[in-house]
Amino acid sequence: MITQSNLIYRNLIISIYLFSVLWAKLIIPEYESKNWEVLHNQNPWIAWQNKDGIDWCRAKAIIDTPIAKVRSLIENKKNYPNVFERIEKVKIVNDDIVYIALDMPFPFTSRDYIVKYIESHSEKEFIYSYHSVIHSDVPETKNYIRLVRSTGEWKLSKIGDNRTEVIYTWNGELLGDFPDWALDRAWRQQGVEVFSWLNKALKK
Repeated sequence: MITQSNLIYRNLIISIYLFSVLWAKLIIPEYESKNWEVLHNQNPWIAWQNKDGIDWCRAKAIIDTPIAKVRSLIENKKNYPNVFERIEKVKIVNDDIVYIALDMPFPFTSRDYIVKYIESHSEKEFIYSYHSVIHSDVPETKNYIRLVRSTGEWKLSKIGDNRTEVIYTWNGELLGDFPDWALDRAWRQQGVEVFSWLNKALKK
């Protein structure tokens, strides 16, 4: 029988664990890193590597579109469900914290995450990085598996007036009911899908 004190203790342990997981800083692999295992050597290029126990994925391609147009699409997070077809809903919690829910292919449970975005830029380069946070306005639900260490980055680099190099990096952790043997296939599919949807949206 679970007593009230046991329940409080269990919830405290869970909270401490979640905060330790979320505040452990995940370092995205350097762009000069040579330790990538290629999954897709076409357009986009897609690869993965394990760094400090985290599976990282990276996809990159050069798009024949001015950087300003790519920026406007990446910055408009509220519109993500109309761009990235696997995103089924977005909630803007505040200016830089966003809740995103993902539809997973059958028979897998859908995933969701809450992330804080940080933007940095120079004259020819824009970086949109994000990392997981906890927010009381978006509690976990039984319909989604919460990706508690979701971390990633969009890097846009200007190549001439009408070309942009786009590099998308993300933590490949899927948790829950997703089998390890299928991860590299899922990472490759995610990279291909994201750039396919991105190109489709940029042509509108």
